[in-house]
Order: sequence, then C-alpha cells, then structure tokens
Amino acid sequence: MKTNDANDAFDGFTIELFKDMDGDWLARFEELPNVSAFGNSPEKALQELQQAWTLMKESYISHNQSIPLAPSRKEYSGQFNVRVDKRVHRALVLEALRAKISLNALVSQKLTLSVNNEKSSYSS
Repeated sequence: MKTNDANDAFDGFTIELFKDMDGDWLARFEELPNVSAFGNSPEKALQELQQAWTLMKESYISHNQSIPLAPSRKEYSGQFNVRVDKRVHRALVLEALRAKISLNALVSQKLTLSVNNEKSSYSS
C-alpha cells in the first residue's frame, strides 16, 4: 500500500507500507528507502517511521547537511540535459526531420509516451 499526502507529517514523501514474511509491518519512504521502521500493526509502523524521520532530520541538521526534499515538493523547470550515443542522436534527428518536428519535440513526445505507459503498467 502506498500513501502520499503532501501535507502529512512525512514532509510529502510517499510511504510504502507492507507486511513482511514474519507478519510484521514495514513502513518506509519510497524516495528514501533507508528511512524505514517496523511495527506489529500498520499504525505502529507509521508511528515508528515518524520517529525515525524526526531522528533522521535531526541527524542531517547536526551534521550541517540539508534535509532531503520530497519530489512532490520540488519545483521542476522542464529542462534537463541528456547524453546519448551519437548513433542514437543521429537516428533521432533523422526521425524528427521525417516527422517535420524539432528534435526537442520528438524526444519530449517519446519520453511522455514512455512515462505514461509506465504509469499504466503500474496501475494494472
């Protein structure tokens, strides 16, 4: 089971909650798997996770490190650079020319399609 409440006590991180083979419940951050806790019930595991997260944040502060920000709380520019093999680059340029669109538009379409397909496969 996953939950993601942007206004929760977990600072916007997605929580994975599941029962292990021994019957204990494990709660952890999907985006920070090293932050986790066990309990004999889902509620207890979440309580323990809250304590673990509080201690983890205190540790970051005491070591003068910034506390990680949940992806749901970050701002994204819509731009990033990707290095690809020159043969892939050439093939994409040729495909974009045939489609009469920019390389950027082609790559954006392909990434959008891939992400949407991935989301639908997770939902199944």
